[in-house]
Amino acid sequence: MAIDAPQIEALIREAFPDAQITVQGDDGAHFAAMVVDESFRGKNRVQQQRAVYAALKGKMDGSNGELHALALTTKAPD
Repeated sequence: MAIDAPQIEALIREAFPDAQITVQGDDGAHFAAMVVDESFRGKNRVQQQRAVYAALKGKMDGSNGELHALALTTKAPD
């Protein structure tokens, strides 16, 4: 089953309700997302991205995952 950008944004929004989130991509498998959230302040990039991947609730897990590629950019607000 394919996933779309609004579904990805909804999953991320559950974990980061106040974040600025942009998700792009329309082929059902490859997407790019930008997540800007205050909770990222003081965390390194790996910690930030792990938090977002956890919010995807297994949608990227292995070859059976619905989401095959996500170019992810994370940061704290300026």
